[in-house]
Amino acid sequence: MKIALVGATGLVGTVMMKVLEEMNFPCTEFIPAASERSVGKTVNFRGKPHIIVSLQEAVDAKPALAIFSAGGSVSKQWAEKFAGQGTYVVDNSSAWRMDKSVPLVVPEVNAHTLKKDTMIIANPNCSTIQLALALAPLHKAYGIRRLVVSTYQSVTGTGVKAVRQMEDERAGHEGEKAYPHPIDLNCFPHGGDFADNGYTSEELKLLHETRKILEAPEMKVTATVVRIPVVGGHSEAVNIEFERDFELKEVRHLLETMPGVVIQDDPARNLYPMPRFAHNKNEVFVGRLRRDTTIPYGLDLWVVADNLRKGAATNAIQIAWKLVEKKFIA
Repeated sequence: MKIALVGATGLVGTVMMKVLEEMNFPCTEFIPAASERSVGKTVNFRGKPHIIVSLQEAVDAKPALAIFSAGGSVSKQWAEKFAGQGTYVVDNSSAWRMDKSVPLVVPEVNAHTLKKDTMIIANPNCSTIQLALALAPLHKAYGIRRLVVSTYQSVTGTGVKAVRQMEDERAGHEGEKAYPHPIDLNCFPHGGDFADNGYTSEELKLLHETRKILEAPEMKVTATVVRIPVVGGHSEAVNIEFERDFELKEVRHLLETMPGVVIQDDPARNLYPMPRFAHNKNEVFVGRLRRDTTIPYGLDLWVVADNLRKGAATNAIQIAWKLVEKKFIA
């Protein structure tokens, strides 16, 4: 099986190669592709150097699968060129997520939306993936009426430039800036671009993508995205109002038996999810389970995941595995 990885030199692309190796994904030929400035350089995959090619060369190779992590403009320009010749595309950008003809997939939640004739599949936003995975069994059991989410997002979600800014600040060096403010010893409620309604693009992704994945177009969702100086992953404080009553014991059981979710909820032993623990792990960690006593059917929980793993690379490769399992690619 030929596999192309578009954006192989980026932060997420590097993790995607690791996950492909760890999951022993079937691959007879690996084709790393990137922008023109990276063509001719090499990346290591399964212990061997591979020369980076242009996107046109990757298209001409006619791979069975192309995994994109190179930004929305690249995906808009090139995804259909791959798909048009029979290549399945798993795209990690926001380019196709809200297209009605494109499935937006968290495999443990809605793999049923993958169809043989749908050649482009969207990987959700990092903060949406971990949220949807934790919410799916609860929504199915109790129905979610309203959702309030506050995220505390790692600088890795912005990319290498942001990580370097934080490291420069900690070392007392002047360097290139990814953010309009210092990030070290700071946090700021600004993720993406501000819309006319005052929400940011990252906040609107949480709203629209969660509704699409859970197939709940009427669900009330509001979010505040905050960027914080950590590298291990994204954290989310989630407040849920259900349509009917629940038992905490049953909520815990539903989450414990949800594939991909790990419960860390023992406050007496100071056990709760943290990005330091989630770093380099593929699971979504949930804790701080408690009733919201201010409303009849309210629940609070805390959700953490490595945004480069389950929030991006791992979820994309899991989608690719589903294509293999369904015998769409071989």
